[in-house]
Amino acid sequence: MQKKTVEDFLRENGFVTAAELDRQALLVSFISEMEKGLKGEASSLMMIPTFVGVNGKIPEGASAAVLDAGGTNFRGAVVSIPPKISDKQNQPMPGTKGEVGEEEFYGAFAAELKRLEGKATCKKLGWCFSYPAEATENLDAKLVRWTKGIQAPAIVGQYVGKELMKRLGGGEIAIVNDTVATLLAAKATEGDKTYSSYVGFILGTGTNAAYVEKNRNIVKLPGAGQDGSMIINAESGGFNKIDQSAFDKAMDAKSSNAGFQRFEKMIAGAYLGGIGLEIYKAAAKEGLFSKKAADAIAGLGALETMDFDNFCADFKKPGRDNVLDAIFADADDAKMARRLGIPVFERAAVLTAVHLAAFVIKSGEGADPSAPVAINADGSTYYKTRAIPFDATVRRELDEMLVKRRNVHYAITPQVDDAPMVGAAIAAML
Repeated sequence: MQKKTVEDFLRENGFVTAAELDRQALLVSFISEMEKGLKGEASSLMMIPTFVGVNGKIPEGASAAVLDAGGTNFRGAVVSIPPKISDKQNQPMPGTKGEVGEEEFYGAFAAELKRLEGKATCKKLGWCFSYPAEATENLDAKLVRWTKGIQAPAIVGQYVGKELMKRLGGGEIAIVNDTVATLLAAKATEGDKTYSSYVGFILGTGTNAAYVEKNRNIVKLPGAGQDGSMIINAESGGFNKIDQSAFDKAMDAKSSNAGFQRFEKMIAGAYLGGIGLEIYKAAAKEGLFSKKAADAIAGLGALETMDFDNFCADFKKPGRDNVLDAIFADADDAKMARRLGIPVFERAAVLTAVHLAAFVIKSGEGADPSAPVAINADGSTYYKTRAIPFDATVRRELDEMLVKRRNVHYAITPQVDDAPMVGAAIAAML
């Protein structure tokens, strides 16, 4: 009996390959969800107004004291423009090693800012605060909930900027999340170039995007007025107007937030390995592998994206044993496994391009090739994927969707080191 082809197997399980994805239909759907979110209608995209603008020139030689909190550590430093970071110090994020109260929490940040006192030219402080929070007009942030295991329940519901300034005896602060900071960091790459607008994009463990929207289009914020613009934090990983394959559904059902972040789970690093594992397990049952490989993959409980990616790229990371190299030791099994795995990364790259194209189009800018929309892309999945030339694939797709079809121009900016810190500094300066 002839084995089922890879194409038949994927199709029967509802996996739409990169070649078969309807880019235009997805673009229309994505932009529709953006517009609903801006109107305050039911949408899978939160479209959060940040009250942060991008207009104005950064004073040459300006510097700002900044904080960057969003993981197991937080950092403090002085950031000057053109981007240069000095006096940087890392320390544990309060609440990562046990529950902390208000004074211990804010005290850690206050002590770090006092260390940096007098070392920056900008009086306003910048803080990249990458936890779910509501932005306010005075660039404060009200913490909605903690993620990443932080234990500081007393802080939930507080305006963290206001509380921190109390401990410092007053002052001004500009708080942004990591995606907004990534967008602002694109301004640091301008030099003598001209950009008509900006998109900030992160594709690492998770994904999100931010872009600049005209105030008159933010219908749910009637006080925004008809003039000007501000950055919108889309929380774009939540987009759900996209069909899932049987493999996506199986992986999703095992995740900690089943049913949510559907789009993120099709492109981000936390999930690609899980999709690969579901594909391999289903393929084993269909007889696409030898019995030895099928038995081994059936017993595998988890698959990290790094191992999935390295295997598909036939890359041996020094000092790291890859479980898939052992499972698919037979050359025919390995060839089949790569043919099944690479489409996961190809699909992710095309969906990433659709994602970015939607924000560029919605900005309404980029008509002049000498003033493109700047995209600052950040994150390990975007830049470190080996299975396919990820960045090159995204650019090729954007050229087709934007430049050729719509005469809309974009530019992916050079990578900005420490983009969250640079962006937080620019928020303070602007």
